[in-house]
Amino acid sequence: MSLDAAASGRDAKLPPLTVWAGPRDAEWPARHREELVTLIAAVTANRAADREWYTLTCDDTGTRWTGTCWAFHANLRYQFDLFLILPVTYPAAPPTVSLPGLTGRTAKMYRDGAICQTVHFEPAWARHAPRWGVAHALAAGLGPWLAAELPDLVARGAVAEFVQ
Repeated sequence: MSLDAAASGRDAKLPPLTVWAGPRDAEWPARHREELVTLIAAVTANRAADREWYTLTCDDTGTRWTGTCWAFHANLRYQFDLFLILPVTYPAAPPTVSLPGLTGRTAKMYRDGAICQTVHFEPAWARHAPRWGVAHALAAGLGPWLAAELPDLVARGAVAEFVQ
């Protein structure tokens, strides 16, 4: 199954974004509002389906997002700090998604904990820009990355269970 096919089912409930504006454009406030509306829709849908797996807030400019994400493996919860940074060329280029607590623990990661998205996610982003936003980056980028990498990280003992 291609990323587009998988993403289309998962992201079907997320409203597409319509404003083509980056952080330096005059239309950015309208795009930022759309990002927040889409993110609220994603969180609402996840909660309704009992699949909530992240929290996220942004700075006043809407270019830096912080929060936490978590995933379950073998009935144990693993939680990570999450950072998203929108590049100047956003929305033509996808946001950088980082899990700094995993820096150096997997080969599918760049400097400062940025997850590798080049092979699978970035081509899909290019096809869907500007309709995709931050919520789509989490659903179609970070979610599949965690699903693929977490079992290996756990098996190697590279991560510990989150204890509240």
